[in-house]
Amino acid sequence: MRSARPVGLFLSAVAVLLWAYGMTRWQPLTEPIGPWSERLPGNNAYWARDLRFMAIMAVSLGLVLAGRGQLRWSGPAVLLGGCWVAADVAIDRVDPIGVDATVLLAVGGCAVLGVVAAVPLWWERRLSSAREPGRPQRERGAPAATDRRVLTGAACVAGVLTLVAAAMESPTDREPELNQGALATAALLVAVAVGAGLAAAPARTRARVVLAAGVTVAALLGVGLVRAAAPGERLLPEAALGAVLLTGVTLLAWDWPGGRRSGGTTAWRLSSRWWARWCFWWPLPSP
Repeated sequence: MRSARPVGLFLSAVAVLLWAYGMTRWQPLTEPIGPWSERLPGNNAYWARDLRFMAIMAVSLGLVLAGRGQLRWSGPAVLLGGCWVAADVAIDRVDPIGVDATVLLAVGGCAVLGVVAAVPLWWERRLSSAREPGRPQRERGAPAATDRRVLTGAACVAGVLTLVAAAMESPTDREPELNQGALATAALLVAVAVGAGLAAAPARTRARVVLAAGVTVAALLGVGLVRAAAPGERLLPEAALGAVLLTGVTLLAWDWPGGRRSGGTTAWRLSSRWWARWCFWWPLPSP
């Protein structure tokens, strides 16, 4: 997918803004000085922190999407995510509050994102300038098998995180900011999941684009239904959301260009065996 790079970088930038807003606007609500104290009994008094961590994961996943699953992008993306979590813990100790702190964190986070993205971009340009004229440029066509697996894994991770964000709860569940944060984070992760699934496809056809749009709309509606359900009654809509989103990204990344099986029955048998190993862990014999 040629638009994977700008889309991935845009989603990562949006995740940075969401992280900065969560640090300075939502996090104070869970502090003892806020209207809803951490000392209240309940199952989750750290919803703002959890949403921030998922935004950090969205930053890394967006970089993986921008790099189309290539190692020179996914490696720095994972490293950035780990360092960002450590920085989040340190910044949280300072208790930044207010518009100025939000702008400062957003600008600083986007600057770090730009630096991390500039390194593989520079490396790619250096490789392309040294490439032989007759050598095909794989980045403009279908991704390699290894890159497709990385993109598919990123899509699945984003899909699972969508379920976690959509079902986020607190001891009281009366904070309007919790619903806003959960909806925004889940919507961002839906976009990352669908984008990574479409980028993992062997060919971007019109049918896949229509399917991606349908999966996105259905998943966003599912997120809204999960948040609209009362706490304790979200299992059924959450299961439906997971089924739609994970099945949708699987179909997007499936090796069926044009709606037909690629490679005949051999590809179908190998795909079926892979799913059997993953789901049931059966030691199936070699074909």
